[in-house]
Amino acid sequence: MNHQPLVSVIMIFLNEETFIQEAIESVIAQTYDHWELLLVDDGSRDRSAKIAKAYVAQYPGKIIYLDHDGHQNRGMSATRNLGIDRAKGEYLAFLDGDDVYLPEKLAQQVEIMTSHPDAAMVYGHTQDWFSWTGNPADSQRDLIYDLKVQTDTSIKPPLLFNLCLKREAPSPCTCSALLRRDIFAKVGRFEESFRGLYEDQVFFSKVMLQFPVFVSSKWWDRYRRRLDSCNSTARKTGQNYALRLAYLNWLEQYFDERAITNFEAQESIQKELWPYRHPILSRIRVRLQNVLKVLQ
Repeated sequence: MNHQPLVSVIMIFLNEETFIQEAIESVIAQTYDHWELLLVDDGSRDRSAKIAKAYVAQYPGKIIYLDHDGHQNRGMSATRNLGIDRAKGEYLAFLDGDDVYLPEKLAQQVEIMTSHPDAAMVYGHTQDWFSWTGNPADSQRDLIYDLKVQTDTSIKPPLLFNLCLKREAPSPCTCSALLRRDIFAKVGRFEESFRGLYEDQVFFSKVMLQFPVFVSSKWWDRYRRRLDSCNSTARKTGQNYALRLAYLNWLEQYFDERAITNFEAQESIQKELWPYRHPILSRIRVRLQNVLKVLQ
């Protein structure tokens, strides 16, 4: 009998025929073998569903294909939630169809969670992966970003939440995290009103507000940097401004509805919202600050 806890890896994808095979193979290559892989299709129109189903046939019962009713496109949050609803594991991990895990990811994270039963989640560094292109100009661009918090320890709430909200520390990367299954019953699933960007920060905010999180000094995943990614598109089109405002408004409402009394966080939310709600005054203040810096 296998006494290792089952890990459910939820891989969402949309039109990822170019990269999904590499993502799936990175799960199959794990040194930890007690996993199931749920391939959750968000309405793909290319060959990625065919590739996914070929792996299901090759690994029956271990790899599972899911999609929405009518093969709809419902966004990243709803697609992750579909996987969560069907997952059987004691632990849940996430991976997008164009990113990859390193082989020790699940083994080392399960070991950490076993030895730190207070932690609801573990995450570590993530590699910003540019060199996947094979372009010599990208070969030196790979970067493992600084987490800007103490590592190899459990951090009690709400410290991580406050630091991430103020952008003094980066929010966890989805493909880096491993969570206990029972956390979802306590904080809820991904918020489906957030279809793309900020959907991960919204969910992690709920976790970091309420539970200790173990932050590791290791890195276990590669986040593929692409010109056509959700993040890149939002920056180029200016959507990130509106999406961050939606995130902050959601936080304000979330605190009000649950009567959360985290005064530092509430103050930070209002400070972050102030430039959106008072844009002219905000620009004047920035100009005055710049003048004062010059005079000093």
